[in-house]
Amino acid sequence: MHYPETLRLYGESGHRVIVLHGGPGAPGTMAPVARELAANFRVIEPFQRRSGAVPLTVARHIADLSDIAETVVEGDGRPPAILGSSWGAMLALAFAAEEPALCGPVALIGCGTFDPPSRKEYEARRKARLTEQLGDKLRGLAEALDDPDERLSAIGHALTEAYSHRVITDEIELERCDARGHQETWNDMLRLQANGTYPQRFERIKSPVLMLHGEDDPHPGRLIRDSLLQYIPELEYHEWDRCGHYPWLERYAQEEFYARLQAWLHERFTFSAEV
Repeated sequence: MHYPETLRLYGESGHRVIVLHGGPGAPGTMAPVARELAANFRVIEPFQRRSGAVPLTVARHIADLSDIAETVVEGDGRPPAILGSSWGAMLALAFAAEEPALCGPVALIGCGTFDPPSRKEYEARRKARLTEQLGDKLRGLAEALDDPDERLSAIGHALTEAYSHRVITDEIELERCDARGHQETWNDMLRLQANGTYPQRFERIKSPVLMLHGEDDPHPGRLIRDSLLQYIPELEYHEWDRCGHYPWLERYAQEEFYARLQAWLHERFTFSAEV
């Protein structure tokens, strides 16, 4: 059984929620969400496994998450909710498909892409956000930072504005990144998409799934939703205007984001307890 080197716990009562950071290999960004949810839930924020002697795979991340979820089920008698952001949302869906007995309600924030058309649109939107000034900044970071982990972290911070509408703060609380783990994991996800594993395997998902997205997120929410609907026909979708990739940081969406997310989690936990 494997537990992350860093696993942060929040809250003293309520149902369990596991929050999954994005990247891959970009831990820490879900801390603000975990702190907010802690008033009503017991939240687990694991930092996903870093790269090592064996290349990272989606299956390895699923197995690590399974170890945590099994402990929750043994202690609570019911599976935790899984809340993922960006890459973490993709991992949440993969986990729900592979381990339905260990997975409660699933909420996706700014979910990543699962097919070429969605990815092409994402790349076009991202390119359109790269002003000359931002492009110069990114090139400067690439030249100035020799450490690939530091470079990935700096680029993540620099892109926050381009991925957002109007944030309250641009501090995304990103901890030390893992550039090699990022590449290994993402390459494996692309492989699994190319061979037809995902999103097709999402037909196995038994958990309710809610997709939360910002209209100004370069990840094309409606295209991603449409690519998932044939495999998750009861997928719920909500989109905010004046909102980007990090709804919890957005001036015009933060309050409604937290209200909708927490109400949905309460409703789904209550419903599952009654069934």
